[in-house]
Amino acid sequence: MRFVLAIVALVLAGAMIVLGIAQRTVFLEPASTSLSTTITDDVRFAVIEPGALSAYPGSQTITISGADTVFAAYGRTGDVKAWIGNEAYADIRQVKNTAKLSNKLIEAPPAEVPPAEVPPAEVPPAEVPPAGETPTDAPVVAPEAPPSTDPVGSDLWLQEYGGKGSLTKTINVPAGISVIVASDGTKPVPTEITLTWPIDNSTPMAGPLIAGGGALFVVGLILYLWALIHLRRSHGPRRNLPKGPRMPRLPRAPRPKSIKASEITGPRRAITRKFVATVPVLVVTGLVLSGCSAEFWPSPAASPGASATPDATSVAKTVKDVPPPAVTVPQLERIVSRIAALTADADAKLDGDALAARFTGPALEQRLANYKIRAAVADYPALPALPASPLTLTLPQQSSTWPRVVMTVIQNADDAAVAPTAIVLRQESPRAKYLVEYAVQLEAAAKVPDVAPATIGAPIIAPDSKLLLLPPGGVAAAYADILLQGEASPSFGLFEATGDTFRTQVGLDKKNEKRAALPTTASIDFAAAVGTGTPVALATNDSGSIIAVSLTETETVKPVDAGATVSPEGASKALSGVSATAKGIQSTYGDQLLFHVPAAGSTEKIVLLGFAQGLISSTELP
Repeated sequence: MRFVLAIVALVLAGAMIVLGIAQRTVFLEPASTSLSTTITDDVRFAVIEPGALSAYPGSQTITISGADTVFAAYGRTGDVKAWIGNEAYADIRQVKNTAKLSNKLIEAPPAEVPPAEVPPAEVPPAEVPPAGETPTDAPVVAPEAPPSTDPVGSDLWLQEYGGKGSLTKTINVPAGISVIVASDGTKPVPTEITLTWPIDNSTPMAGPLIAGGGALFVVGLILYLWALIHLRRSHGPRRNLPKGPRMPRLPRAPRPKSIKASEITGPRRAITRKFVATVPVLVVTGLVLSGCSAEFWPSPAASPGASATPDATSVAKTVKDVPPPAVTVPQLERIVSRIAALTADADAKLDGDALAARFTGPALEQRLANYKIRAAVADYPALPALPASPLTLTLPQQSSTWPRVVMTVIQNADDAAVAPTAIVLRQESPRAKYLVEYAVQLEAAAKVPDVAPATIGAPIIAPDSKLLLLPPGGVAAAYADILLQGEASPSFGLFEATGDTFRTQVGLDKKNEKRAALPTTASIDFAAAVGTGTPVALATNDSGSIIAVSLTETETVKPVDAGATVSPEGASKALSGVSATAKGIQSTYGDQLLFHVPAAGSTEKIVLLGFAQGLISSTELP
């Protein structure tokens, strides 16, 4: 019976081990599944829809070939379609209820027929400023370039990839994300596209079967040894002999010599051999079990509260009826890094044309003037460099349309003592780049109010909104009046004076000092007005707003005595090109200002968070 039990245990152990190994070999399912399509239409772009990317769970491996240059990028579906615009493209999606991909040509809409030309009305010719002079009542903007057909480097993409001949990338995107495929924007799109997903081919019973088989093998072996030992003992001498006549006692045999253990050949030696023979089997079984990965074992069920960290795109969609943020933090980090690199190169080379590719409005105006001054005055200081990282605050506009704005605060990673830089970026259209419209240094005592997370963003507040202490469109004019009149200004009590270092630098007291220091042969007049920059107001958590505005301040110096002249120096001379004039000089400064405006009815005051000022023009009076 003992032998029967041992044999049954060993047979079952072998069957369990073989079945466990078979699950990881001959019965193993494929580790992935794929869907492919071939684009036959002559188009420059293809869009892989979210439904195709989520045809199977898990990360998506995209393989693209069929062109010399291959490009792929992913972004929000709305952004991808907005970038495509009116272009024809191949729409790639999963065929409903099937394991197939389809590609359908989405044709470009017919071109609009321009209206008949109407003779222009007679209008007076516009006044043209003198050469080298920029009119102060017109905004300085980057020259508008034709829309690019090359998708490489677009600020809309959350990530992009490129390759030669073919491209294979693994991504893991949530719902609402599409992939754009192209060559270089001018040549036909790559023709072969394959999507691959990993399949869970784990065999959770393989480990238990192999481990259980090994354990049962050991049990069977023990039973077998036990049976052998029992059998040996059953063949020993029997002490209860039957009654009858006894045989005569035989002479005693001589005592044998001692036998070495190696000379034993009886049942005990056989049992030892069998035991030694089983040792390699046990060792091999242990090695097999030690090499089992997590795919061999049942995985613990995830707790109900456990979930993957949501993507920035999906987080924005958890708030009902709220547009998504204009950018994600990683997306903005790449944009700022590109801008910082371009700015550093343009600052070093005084290259205004290169700068205009990433700057606009007051920020561009101030930097271009600085370049012109530095070209003429060698020791004139450059404007503060634009740091690339880290972003300590990111506040994108909630928007799925254009234009879009984003505000961010950047700390100088190389020198913590340098004041952080706050910039406001604007993107006019899907194919346009984000341009720096405002760039200011924060006040030392500035406390930026709490704002919504970057995954939520903030709405834009209308310039005439009555929900703030002052409408965004009225902040610049009110502050300009304080700079001219000081405490006599009706708006003086609305703005916090403590910590406002800009007011101490250019306010009424400073203007009076300049007036007092001027010779009696000359006079000076001051003026301030709303600048050409578009006011940008983003809501804060306290129902207030962070507002970026611009001002222009002018200083007009005239000789008062007959025959007297005014001689500009330094920056004023570099911009005006005048060494001396009997007419006078008007110098214009551009101010970029960042405020926190509390909600209407609040007892708090409007606080200046940061500023930047620079001479932007200097001209001889007519």
